[in-house]
Amino acid sequence: MPSEMIETDSHILVTIACLSDNYAFLLRDKATGDVALIDVPEAAPILAELAARNWTLSQIWLTHHHPDHVQGLAQILSEYPAPVYGAAADAHRLPDLDVSLGDGDSFTLGSALVDVIDVSGHTVGHIAFHVAAAHAAFTADSLMALGCGRLFEGTPEQMHASLNKMAAWPDETQICSGHEYTTANGKFALTVDADNTALHQRMNDIAKARAEDKFTVPSTLALERATNPYLRVSDPSLRAAIGLQDATDTEVFAEVRARKDAF
Repeated sequence: MPSEMIETDSHILVTIACLSDNYAFLLRDKATGDVALIDVPEAAPILAELAARNWTLSQIWLTHHHPDHVQGLAQILSEYPAPVYGAAADAHRLPDLDVSLGDGDSFTLGSALVDVIDVSGHTVGHIAFHVAAAHAAFTADSLMALGCGRLFEGTPEQMHASLNKMAAWPDETQICSGHEYTTANGKFALTVDADNTALHQRMNDIAKARAEDKFTVPSTLALERATNPYLRVSDPSLRAAIGLQDATDTEVFAEVRARKDAF
């Protein structure tokens, strides 16, 4: 299974392909050598990456309870018995947690502060982790590359509020989402935002990347703001394209999400 790496002065971020279209992430604090694993779709590619880099795990962070994000945990823990962090609100559906977290909580990975944000919508109890020092946020199936997660449990109001929280992060934030859905998300985005030149350019870039077997995740928040239809619900051209010029932002979001569900 392939992986890709982004390195800054303070951190190393590794994206690992898992299952058919999932991603897991490793974040290493250079100052201390501490390493976090974010989500565990399957163990084998993660264990291979840790062995290749001669890294050990310091922490494991879970974003939500869906099996394709947690099912590899037992095997990982058998080799790296690191503390497991996850949402207190979702603890009854997660593997046993060592650290239960809620919206507004924070903790540290080495020298870096990690902020916890409730981003319910895809599920109730979904959380995201924002590491400002690493310019990275782990959003799984909430804010995604050119999309957002299907609303299996939450309401449009919840997901729209969650997206607004995440949209407040700095432009350079790497949005580490949970799946390689970007091509499909982009094809839909073109149906509601066809006049967006930045979106057309991004689709060209995505096609080139995928032709070269490169990942399209993570993506910067600046790019998501410019091209992701769920972050553009106040844009007049998008509103005109779906005939909701006078609707609220939440109503526009709900309509766009409903259209994607039927796409």
